[in-house]
This record gives sequence, C-alpha cells and structure tokens, in this order.
Amino acid sequence: MTLKGTAVSPGVVVGKVYRYERFVPTFSSESPESTASELAHYLEACRLAREEMDGLRERFQNKNEQDKADILSAHLEILGDETIDEELRGLIESGHMNGQRAIQTVYEQYANMFEKLPDPTIRERAADLRDIEIRLLRCWEGLPEQELSVLPPDTIVVAWDLVPSDTATLDRDNVRGIITEVGGTTSHSAIIARNYEIPAVLGVTGAISQLQDGQPIILDAVDGVVLTELNDQLLEVYQTKGAVEREQRAHTKLFIDCEPVTPDGVRIEVELNIAAADPDNLAGAKYTDGVGLFRTEFLYMGRNTLPSEEEQFQAYRKVLITFQRRPVVLRTMDIGGDKPLECLDMPAESNPFLGNRALRLCFRHPELLHTQLRAALRASAYGNLWLMFPMVASMDDIYMAKAALEQVKAELKAEGHPFQPDFKTGIMVEIPSIAILADQAAAEVDFASIGTNDLTQYLMAVDRGNPAVSSYYQPYHPAMFRLIRHVVSAFAKQGKPVSVCGELGGDPLAAAVLIGSGIRRLSMNISSVASVKEMILSTDLKKAAALSDAVCMMTSAEEVKRYLKKTIYSEYSVE
Repeated sequence: MTLKGTAVSPGVVVGKVYRYERFVPTFSSESPESTASELAHYLEACRLAREEMDGLRERFQNKNEQDKADILSAHLEILGDETIDEELRGLIESGHMNGQRAIQTVYEQYANMFEKLPDPTIRERAADLRDIEIRLLRCWEGLPEQELSVLPPDTIVVAWDLVPSDTATLDRDNVRGIITEVGGTTSHSAIIARNYEIPAVLGVTGAISQLQDGQPIILDAVDGVVLTELNDQLLEVYQTKGAVEREQRAHTKLFIDCEPVTPDGVRIEVELNIAAADPDNLAGAKYTDGVGLFRTEFLYMGRNTLPSEEEQFQAYRKVLITFQRRPVVLRTMDIGGDKPLECLDMPAESNPFLGNRALRLCFRHPELLHTQLRAALRASAYGNLWLMFPMVASMDDIYMAKAALEQVKAELKAEGHPFQPDFKTGIMVEIPSIAILADQAAAEVDFASIGTNDLTQYLMAVDRGNPAVSSYYQPYHPAMFRLIRHVVSAFAKQGKPVSVCGELGGDPLAAAVLIGSGIRRLSMNISSVASVKEMILSTDLKKAAALSDAVCMMTSAEEVKRYLKKTIYSEYSVE
C-alpha cells in the first residue's frame, strides 16, 4: 500500500508507526452503585498515574533533562496532596457523584482558584492541576499513556494533526519522521518539523485508520509518499535514496557560517524566524543577521492564562539581548485562523482565516495589544526592536495600531520606564488589499515584511491547511511574484526596506527570484539558512533579475517551478 501526501520537511527514513491521538475524557452523570467500589477505582487510577509519572521522571533524569523531571516531581506532589485527596474521597463517599465527576470537579475548582491569584508563579500551577486531572481521567478509563516526549527508537509519529505544544515536546532523539492527516507546507507542524530537521509528510488522508502501531514503513519526505509493503529490494532502494539526501544536506550545511554575499558583491541579510526565547530557537543567532520574525503568539498558546506583561517583557528582553544590535522584528500576536487561544473565549467561526484574528482580535480586545506593546517597548531598551503588526488590511488598521502604540509610549514615559525612542514600526503584507496600497502604507511605516504563507492563501482564495484544495495553494504562482515586485517597488521609492518572512524566504528557488525582485532581507527557519546562503553565493544580481523578469511573464505555478529547477539547479547545483 502506498499513501500520498505533501512533503514538507525533506528526508527518507525507515521506522515504526506510533499513532498519537489526544485523549478526550467521557463522562457519565450517573451516581455510583457502590461507593466502596468507586473509591477503589479512584485509588487504582491514582496508583497508575503515580507509576506513569515516576517512570517518566526517571527517564528524564537518565536523559539529563532535569527541567522536565522537576515538572513531574511537582505533579507527583500535587497528586499526593492530602487536601485534594480528602475532598475527592468525600465527594465519592457521599454517593452523589461518580469518581470521574469528582476528579473533574475538585481539580477544576483548584485550577480556577489558582488562575485568579495575583502571583504569576502560582497561577501557572493551574495548568499542572489540569494535566494531572487529564492523566487521572485517562487512567480511570484504563487507557494507555501516549507521550511524545519519550518514544521508542526509530519512531514515525502518525497523527490527525500536531499542535505547537505537541511538536515542542517531541522526543527528537527517537522520532525519525512525522505523518499527519491534515496540514500543508505552511502549517505549524511543517514549520517546526523543518526547524527540527525531522522528515515529514502531511495531508495523508486515512493515515490513522490504515497504519497500525508498530508497523514498519518507509517515509519518503522527498516525494511525499508512505510505503507499507516492504521487502529487501525496496528497503535497499530507499536506504540508498535516504543516504544520498543526507549527504546532500550535509554538503549544504557547510555554507551555514558563510557571509551571504552575491558573486557581484551585494550583501543579503539572512535573518531568523523564531517562536520562543528558548535555547533551540536562539541557537541560530551566530549564523544570522537578526530576527526577521518573532512569532510572539506562541507565548499565548497551550496555556489556560494569558501571559503577563512581566512574562512577555522577560521573553522579549532575552531575545533582544541575544541579538545585541542586530534587528529583532517582533510581530504582535497573530492568534486566530489555525492558531486558537485556549485562555480566551473565542467563539467558533465558520471561516476562521477570514475571521477575527491577529490585529482584528486585538482591536476587539484592546487590553491584549496594550499589555503586549508595554512589554515590547520596555524590552526595546535592551536591543534593536523592530515592531510589526500582522494582518493589516487597510490604512485604518495602520492608523489604529499606531494610535495604540502612541498611547503606550506616553504611559511608559509618564511612569519613567526606559525604552528605545527610535525603534522602527512596520507591517506584515499578507492581505492583497494592503499590498495594492503599498505606496500609501509606505508613507506611514518604516518597513514591511511579506508573509507569503497567508498572502498566497488570500491571493489564491484557498485554505492553506485544507488538503482537499491543496493543489490550489500555489506560492510559485506568477501573480505572487508580480505582487511582491509591486510592494518592493512602492517601498523602495520611499527608501524603506521590504523583507520576506514567509516560507518562500527560506526556499532557495524562490529566494533567488525574490533577490531579483529587489528583496535584500530574507527571514527563515534555521534549517533553511545554509541552503539559502549557498544559493546567494552562486547567484549574481543580473541573473537573479533575469529570473524575476522571466517568472513574472509565465502563466502558471508549475511552469515557474519547472523553469527555476532547471535553471538554478543546473547552473548552480543548489539542491
């Protein structure tokens, strides 16, 4: 059997299937027939949960991941808390509530209480309480533990989808590949897989139902296929293909520390896309010219409370200090679309990508933007802040965002908080309307960054995460490159820079065209830095401009892609 999907992070691997499905508890409202048996069931669930956490803690300690081990120690303390245990036992012994409801009631009661406390450290314990609640409820149902942080060797994770919190906890030592049923080249699963250099194929319909736990498979994340009927001859073919791909990748990595200068002496700024202030994200600082996109929304996701001003300030400050005088482009939160927020009441929308997201959400909840701007401006005193607003659709959006910014400036000045007085303010160009009005926008801001992921989906009228219409998602479409040239030209006339921070910026084929279109700043995941630098070192401006002129006159994305592969790969051997 051969399954097909979209290859989003290259590589060819052989491994065994691990199906990952998030646990969703089921509840009964019926009272227990026997309080004694219900109490015994609760005690057994506690025992199983304790065994699981003890085992996890030991494995983390053996792997020298003490921070994770400490979290498990804290969870074990909560599970053994006498007050919580007594309340649970009391509810069960009363006979008015079954064990599952008792677990939910008591743990939610304490979690809600902690969320309202002023101390941020204590507030964060609410998430710990809910983690234990879910573990207990799963143990109550007798379901096995599913952990992505500790996996057997040569694992290929198969899931419906992976949210950022899932991919952030992946056991990177043992995960050989990722397969999901939804998602595409610009989904967050894809972005993180590329960042971790984990081969991944997304949009594989029926993967969960057709693949079995422990089943050996071949994952070809070069051509986007999954093979299940293995034999010695097939294994030999794909092991050779995988070795060649790894050899090519190793060759490309030699360019990561090179200065990105074209053969005719033009310096291209190569910047980093990051999602958090942790060591993994900041490791690329020594190879790049700054942060072209700091996705601050990841500070908000996977938690039950909004991040405080102080918490945000510390995260932003850490990044700014790391990059010193190099620019850090901090994008205000881009929540909505495929990035829901658990700690904010966000009604379901029939079309969330066209709904209440990013700057629109902030205008409806001005306290969110206000807190984030205060934290960002305070952090600006420690580095070179460039502040950027996402999902700008009109000039009114720019005026309103700038007004909010001026209010925060006045507040901080009055309070005596230092901040960088001359930081740059810019916008994301990802909605066609503001791209067309680029000349007007350029008069109001200091810079722009083109978000090609969203710009493609809005330009092509296609949901970039929907596999049913994935063929219509065409970032190589000539209309995209024409629109990008228009934006670059409009800003250049006013002497203001334009960068590209979407996935096209980290694609060597597309990056060559972007440079030929006037782009001098490219931002990307660390995994793309070496290959883009290799392309820059091989492409002079005259040839890049010829590429740009040629693709803008073509009629389809496929024609563009074939032309670029033939021209760039044959001339410069950048693959």
